[in-house]
Amino acid sequence: MAAIEIKDKAGKKVGSHDLSGFLTTISASHTSIHRAVVAEESNSRQGTQSAKTRAEVRGGGRKPYKQKKTGNARQGSIRGPHYAHGGMALAVKPRNYDKKINKQERRASIVSALAMHFEAGNVSVVDSVAFASPKTKDAIALLTALGIAGTKRILVILPEYDEVALKSFSNLKNVVVRTAPASVKKGEEGPRTQAFSARDVLVAHKLVVAKDALARIEEVWSK
Repeated sequence: MAAIEIKDKAGKKVGSHDLSGFLTTISASHTSIHRAVVAEESNSRQGTQSAKTRAEVRGGGRKPYKQKKTGNARQGSIRGPHYAHGGMALAVKPRNYDKKINKQERRASIVSALAMHFEAGNVSVVDSVAFASPKTKDAIALLTALGIAGTKRILVILPEYDEVALKSFSNLKNVVVRTAPASVKKGEEGPRTQAFSARDVLVAHKLVVAKDALARIEEVWSK
């Protein structure tokens, strides 16, 4: 097992944690990781785009001019696709973009992405990411103490929904806040930020993981 340092908000080492073996033993193929990311992005699309065909555009009920002896090409309506304000040829219509992916394959993809960051030393484990009040300067102070304040993309993983922490990071455009996978049933009600996904991990340059969030990840996904 590999050990990782646990730091406080001042960036000082306060302990260490032995990573579970599954974080280093599970390895998903690049194809599986690609499928997980494509499925996530496709499932986030609303699919509500809609354009009108020539039959749906108002007007154009009569011929613009007679069929013959005008020197022009024959036209039946001014609502054809080649006219301004006409309908669209092959108009896009609402559709469902949802893609399904095997649960085990999706989980393996996320864990493999996490393992790559742990191996590269891009993960900072903090004993707590909680703040007394929602202040952006406290969030910046934490990132500065960890030495990652100037990183382009940072993923912060909380153990559970924390409105104060969420508001503290909300003004930082380079920070995305997610939660660890829930150990409760899917139908249970309650406020919760979105659990992190394979794409969240892959696009991040640095990760800040709360100690309790790491324990939650190991508890839920090591089974």
